[in-house]
Amino acid sequence: MMRLLPGERLPWVIKYRPKRISDVANQEQAKKLFIPWLQSWLRGRIPEKKAALFYGPPGCGKTSLVEAAAHEYKLELIEMNASDFRRKEDIERIAKTAATQLSLFGRRRIILLDEVDGISGTADRGGLEAILELIRVTRHPVVMTANDPWSQRLRSLREASLLVPFNRLSNRVVVEVLSRICEAEHVYCERAALMYIAKRAEGDLRSAINDLQAIAEGYGKVTLDIVEGIVASRDREYSPFEALRHLFMSKYAWQAKRAVTHSNVDYDTMMQWINENIPNQYTDPEDVWRAYEALSRASVYLGRIKRSMSWDLLSYVFDMMGPGVALARKKSKFKWVKYSFPQRIVMLARTKEVREVREALAAHLASRLHVSKAKVKLEVLPFLSIIFRERPDYAARIAIGYGLTERMVKYLAGPAANEVMEHVNMLLMRMEKPSKVTEHAPRTTTTAPATATTTAEEAHSHRRRRSTTRRTTRRRRRKTSSSRQTTLF
Repeated sequence: MMRLLPGERLPWVIKYRPKRISDVANQEQAKKLFIPWLQSWLRGRIPEKKAALFYGPPGCGKTSLVEAAAHEYKLELIEMNASDFRRKEDIERIAKTAATQLSLFGRRRIILLDEVDGISGTADRGGLEAILELIRVTRHPVVMTANDPWSQRLRSLREASLLVPFNRLSNRVVVEVLSRICEAEHVYCERAALMYIAKRAEGDLRSAINDLQAIAEGYGKVTLDIVEGIVASRDREYSPFEALRHLFMSKYAWQAKRAVTHSNVDYDTMMQWINENIPNQYTDPEDVWRAYEALSRASVYLGRIKRSMSWDLLSYVFDMMGPGVALARKKSKFKWVKYSFPQRIVMLARTKEVREVREALAAHLASRLHVSKAKVKLEVLPFLSIIFRERPDYAARIAIGYGLTERMVKYLAGPAANEVMEHVNMLLMRMEKPSKVTEHAPRTTTTAPATATTTAEEAHSHRRRRSTTRRTTRRRRRKTSSSRQTTLF
C-alpha cells in the first residue's frame, strides 16, 4: 500500500488501477492464455510451464493484469520491480524464499518479477540464473514482464515460460479510459483533447493518464488549446512487429526512417525482419524487386561499415532499409498481414548446439593436425563425416586415436552414431582385457635354470665392457688430435 505524505495527492495511475481482471482494457488474447494457466495453479495442478512471461510495449497493462488477478483471487503478491537490486542473492533472499514457502496464514501467493529484460549483467550479476532456479523449485505461480523478450540472453527464460503477448492499446481504448477518469474526477474535458493525448501517448496508457492528471490539476479543465501547448510527442521504441507495421504504412520518407530507427532491435536484426516479410506485404513482383534492391544496397553499406569501420555510412543503411523499402510500393495495396519471425534467427537458435560441437571438434583436430580450424572445417570434416557414416569399424579407431567425445562422434556419424559407438566400446574392451589378465594372473613358482641366468648376466657384463672400451678409445682420439693441433702452432 502506497503511503502518502501530508498534502500529497494519490497519482491517478494508482488510484484508477484495475481491481478486477475484466477491468484490464483490450487484452483479451492475454487473458485467454493467462487465466487458465493461473486457475490450474489454484486447483492444485502445477502446469508444465511453471512461469509466465508477459511481453509487450510499456503501459499496455502487463503489471495491472497480475495485480488485478491477485486482488480478484485473493492472492498474496510478492513483487520485485525495476527499482530493486535483482542480483542472485537478492532473488534467493526475497523471491525464492517466498516461492518455496507458504504464507503465515496459509494464503496462496503469486510472484511478480517486473521488467526482467532490464536485468543488468554487471549490477544484477547471476540474476537470470537465479530466476531459472526459482522457476524450477517454486510452489507458487511466477509471472515475469518484459518489453523486449527476444534478446538472446533471455532465451532460457522464454523456453521455461508460457509466453503471453500484450498488444499496444488503440487510441479509442485510451480515450475511453481517460473519459471515465474525467467523469470520476468531475473534470471538464473535450474529446478532441483526449484524442490528442492518446495520439501522443501511442498506446501507453500510463503516460496518457499522467498527462491528463498534470493538465487537469494545473488548469482545472482539459481543452485542445491547453493540450496542444503542453503535451509533446515521446520518442518510443517499437517492437519488430510494430516497426514493420509503421514501415509498410509509411507515406513519407521521414515516417519510414523513424520506424526503423526507433525499433528496439539492432539494425542488423531489423534487416532480417524486413527481408522475411517483404513478400508478405507486397504482392506486385516489381514492388518486391524494388524493395529487395533497396534492402540489398543497405546490406552492402552495412558490410562496408563492418570492414572499414566507416560509421558515417550508417545513415545510408537506414535510408535504404527504411524509405527505400517503404517507397518501393507502387502498385501493391497495404493490407493487414501476420508478420513472421525471421527464419534465419530461428534456424540459428535451433542449430546452436550443433554449431558449438562443430567448433569444438574443429579446435580439437586443429591442435593435433597442426592446421587452422578453418582448414579442418573445409577439408577434413567432410571426409571424416563420410568415413564415419560408411565405415563405422574404421571410424571407431579414428575416434579412439584422436580422443573424440561422444557428441563429436554423433556429429560426424549422424544416423550411424550408435554403430560407431558399439565398435568403440568393443575396441576399448579389447584394449583393457590383456592388462586385466596380466594383473590377476597367478604367479608361477617355477625357477629358471641357473645356466640361463648366468648366461644373461655374462652377456650384460660383456656389453658393458664393450661400451666402456669404446668410450675410452674416443677419449684417446680426442686427446691425440688436440695435442697434434697444439704442436702445429
